[in-house]
Amino acid sequence: MMPPSPQAMVRTSAWRPLLRIALTLLAMLAIATRPAMAQSILRDAETEALFQDMMDPLLIAAGLQPGQVRVHLLGDRSINAFVAGSQDIYVFAGLIEAADTAEEVQGVLAHELGHVIGGHAIRVNEGAKAATGISLLSLLLGAAAIAAGGGEAGMGIMMAGQQAALGKFLAFSRVQESTADAAGAQYLSKAGISGRGSLAFFKKLQNLEFRYAVKQDDDQAYGRTHPMSGDRIQTLREVYVIDPAWTKPGDPAIEKRFQRIKAKLSGFMTDPDRTLRKFPETNTSIPARYARAYAWHRSAYPQKALAEVEALLATDRNDPYFLELEGQVLLESGRPKEAIPALRKAVTISRSQPLISATLGHALIATEDPANFAEAEEVLKTAVALDNQNPFAWYQLGIVYANKGDQARAALASAERYSLEGGQASLALRNAETAMQGLSEGAPDWIRAQDIALVARAEVERERKRR
Repeated sequence: MMPPSPQAMVRTSAWRPLLRIALTLLAMLAIATRPAMAQSILRDAETEALFQDMMDPLLIAAGLQPGQVRVHLLGDRSINAFVAGSQDIYVFAGLIEAADTAEEVQGVLAHELGHVIGGHAIRVNEGAKAATGISLLSLLLGAAAIAAGGGEAGMGIMMAGQQAALGKFLAFSRVQESTADAAGAQYLSKAGISGRGSLAFFKKLQNLEFRYAVKQDDDQAYGRTHPMSGDRIQTLREVYVIDPAWTKPGDPAIEKRFQRIKAKLSGFMTDPDRTLRKFPETNTSIPARYARAYAWHRSAYPQKALAEVEALLATDRNDPYFLELEGQVLLESGRPKEAIPALRKAVTISRSQPLISATLGHALIATEDPANFAEAEEVLKTAVALDNQNPFAWYQLGIVYANKGDQARAALASAERYSLEGGQASLALRNAETAMQGLSEGAPDWIRAQDIALVARAEVERERKRR
């Protein structure tokens, strides 16, 4: 094979800047959706209830209805949060671990709500469009220069176009972040929540930047997706310190609940030995017992975990989340029959909270006692009616239907499950088509199976084309 000519080498290398800008822009466009798809969502009834109670005052301040924006917890220890093309906010577990107070998290939620109200996750395409226009123009000008024999000049034009396009997109991103900062400050003020937590969390981010030697000077701002933390702190401080809520203390009930779920999350995600060192048995507070209960359970010491749960229940026999934890430990330790009373009580007190109801349904099925299957069907139907985004509940309901010999609805429950799990479109399609064959055409369940089949078939076709 003959070696490439110098002219060919120039032409080949000239395309690399365009490739780099394309890949860079694609990667940045993917930021908004990739984390939600790549990371597992952690579902916990107590955590979700707290998030909603922290979020609702901000929603009202923004002119929305309570519950209109939901907060999801991702099982990743990064200190991050984002909005992904909808009215849902995703918070990383690492952010909860890093926050010292509920007000710090509310500051982050207010900022993310600013992105929601501004439609920033959707409008990111506007920034990409402007950047792509610059990149394509530089490509045409560079190609013309190369065609005229000016290889180096053509490469220079392309490189300049790459930098301009990337700079345009990053500037667009920084404007969005600054807008969200300002909007978040307004929502906190209207909700009567102090901005102290917001500033404290930005200070944490700045300290991390210092730790990792991220320069804070203006020369570095050009290549950032966010404004410099120091500038954000200075700008927001001027707004917060004159706000009537600046000196207002945080909600003690919210703070108490936050410390509980923070300890629970630590016990669930952190190495058990580390958790037990952080929360020694001399610490008899509720958060410490919560963390140790999870640590002992994960270490396969169910009796020690149950001892901690019993100590929690001694403080409040009607706390649904303590009862839920007791049932969870018993169920996952191979004692489903013993778990049922605590879970039944938790479901009653929580007014059929769907995640707790799903756990009760699981326990009833796990007894392998046919006498329990009717109750399991009832509580699981309630669970999916109140929250149809729980694939585990659909899986359990499918087991109930299969046990009854109702294969069509068992297939429909499986189709619901696979449609929620992601990457399972072919299984969702197969089960939806099976369900349609056994259901009366035009009936509500048949129509639902048809809807799942249409969506899944389109996804299967897209995946086939990608391949």
